[in-house]
Amino acid sequence: MKLLRSWTHPSQACVATIGNFDGLHLGHQSVIRQMQDKAQHLGLASTVISFEPLPAEYLRQPPPSRILPLRDKLIYLNCLGLDQFACLPFNQALAEMEPENFIQDILLDGLQVRALVVGDDFRFGRKRRGDYQLLQTMGAKQGMEVIQTSTLLHANDRVSSTWVRQALAQADLTTVKTLLGRAYSLSGRVRHGNKLGRTIGFPTLNLRIPENIALCKGVYAVHAYRDSTSIVKGIANLGSRPTVNGIESRLEVHLFDFAEQIYGEHWAIEPIAFIRTEQRFASFDLLKQQIALDVEQARRLLH
Repeated sequence: MKLLRSWTHPSQACVATIGNFDGLHLGHQSVIRQMQDKAQHLGLASTVISFEPLPAEYLRQPPPSRILPLRDKLIYLNCLGLDQFACLPFNQALAEMEPENFIQDILLDGLQVRALVVGDDFRFGRKRRGDYQLLQTMGAKQGMEVIQTSTLLHANDRVSSTWVRQALAQADLTTVKTLLGRAYSLSGRVRHGNKLGRTIGFPTLNLRIPENIALCKGVYAVHAYRDSTSIVKGIANLGSRPTVNGIESRLEVHLFDFAEQIYGEHWAIEPIAFIRTEQRFASFDLLKQQIALDVEQARRLLH
């Protein structure tokens, strides 16, 4: 999959779909498959167009929660067999761009989109004035076919990123897995932490996670993946570690019966079961006691 960070230097004409694609849930996957089928039929490059930061993250403070960091979105998009991912930087200029200019400059002249697959509720451009009808009108004049997608339903409700975020906020991992069509996980490179865990017998690997990640902060029994086939059981805390006056959000993972040095390696962490919310303890000793209880419970849950 080729990564495009600008619309000004495309290498080939394409068939595209556009949106946030936060989570890459089953609805997103259905749209992408439809776009890929059209691209194959026309012999053009299949392309997903999205933005970083997500528009709502740029326009709203504090930023709303998101399902996946960019690195995980890239991993899953690559697994879908795309030819191109156009990840455009969202900034003030893009926020204020008139929808007609967005269509002409970015889609038609820039990325050379010959067919665009979108939902009929898609809105874009300054003040979200652009819509499906405008895409169709301008596209018809300049040779860009605009194809409407159908809504994907589960239990009579529309599969959406909002639904996934709500389920993550409630640590409802079963619903999340159903809507994503796969287990939810977060990945990253193992970094050096404060090394407090090893002083109480619970060394951890540390992954930096965006502050606005949608998963409920707290303690989970987890599966950790060094690669696609190697699974290590463990326990993880997602949060800012208030007992030790932590500030930034981290995913700290204690792996059971594992003693290798893995700094710098890329690991994926899959929460299997929610144990408790993150909390501040009156002392480090009380935290140590609770961690021991959490580890016992995680081992039982993962048995």
